[in-house]
Amino acid sequence: MNALPCADGISRLTIRHKPCGTIAPTMGSIAHYIKEIGRGARGAKPLAREQAADLFGQILDGAVTDLEIGAFCLAMRVKGETTSEMAGFLDATHARLAKLPASDRPVVVLPSYNGARKLPVLTPLLALLLAREGLPVLVHGSATESSRVLASEVLALLDRPAWSSLRRIGDGEVAMVGTELLHPGLQRLLDVRRVVGLRNAGHSVVKLMQPVDGPAVVIGSYTHPAFAAVMTELFELLGMTALLSRGLEGEVVSDPRRTPQLDGFLRGRPVPLQAQQPGTQAEVPGLPASIAAADTAEYTRSVLAGRLPVPPAIAAQVDHILQLTSHA
Repeated sequence: MNALPCADGISRLTIRHKPCGTIAPTMGSIAHYIKEIGRGARGAKPLAREQAADLFGQILDGAVTDLEIGAFCLAMRVKGETTSEMAGFLDATHARLAKLPASDRPVVVLPSYNGARKLPVLTPLLALLLAREGLPVLVHGSATESSRVLASEVLALLDRPAWSSLRRIGDGEVAMVGTELLHPGLQRLLDVRRVVGLRNAGHSVVKLMQPVDGPAVVIGSYTHPAFAAVMTELFELLGMTALLSRGLEGEVVSDPRRTPQLDGFLRGRPVPLQAQQPGTQAEVPGLPASIAAADTAEYTRSVLAGRLPVPPAIAAQVDHILQLTSHA
């Protein structure tokens, strides 16, 4: 099977056939795994952790056909990922990632893949507030939908452009790293969304991975409560130091209008940090109605300069992350 480049940069598929009309497998094969996970929500069987690692590793290595990748994405979308499968996917990912060197202090890892939809993307504000406390901060991400305003765009306007190579993050420094720099195969998997229009397991993996070769605190977020349970089990199983909360439109920064539940993990041990409070704040001082990158950057500058207050929900998030890093 060959991929033909299109005007939008995304590959469309052409299928090479054998004389008898069957598809010719030209690389490795994950067909036996697809047979297990592709039987629908009720009939599908979960993979063991080792099987999931093998499957995902072949995908990351580019050892399977585009057709198999599409089948994998849709099958997992229908079935849903189990904790053991996600652990296997992460095993394969961590074994292949180009990781950043360890820093003097634990690196705060902020995955940023959703961007702004209705509210400004405030992940850059969280990153810069943490850096102001002397922490090394890694923001990693890439565009998965062309209509979203990305954290990378806002950071570029704040004189923090994306890095072109990997190096050690200094204390008080924010690194913006594109996913392709961490692993091109993982970026290719994320790009499948541009063709089929649906998220896949890769979008879950990037929100959980630790791309640092040393102590780190991974800031995780969820939209659906069911995935919160899987993330909790994974942080415990993998012994990670992390913070978990409902994110802002899929971003890891707290919604400035609310007081969310925050759960911490120290090397896998759960640490309750903050209980959810009812109610939504009617107005956040100075928060722009526009989601444009320039307006978000100006708001971020004003908060950092003290011209506008730090939203209490984000200030609390910073404090709890500081607690976790002091014990990581």
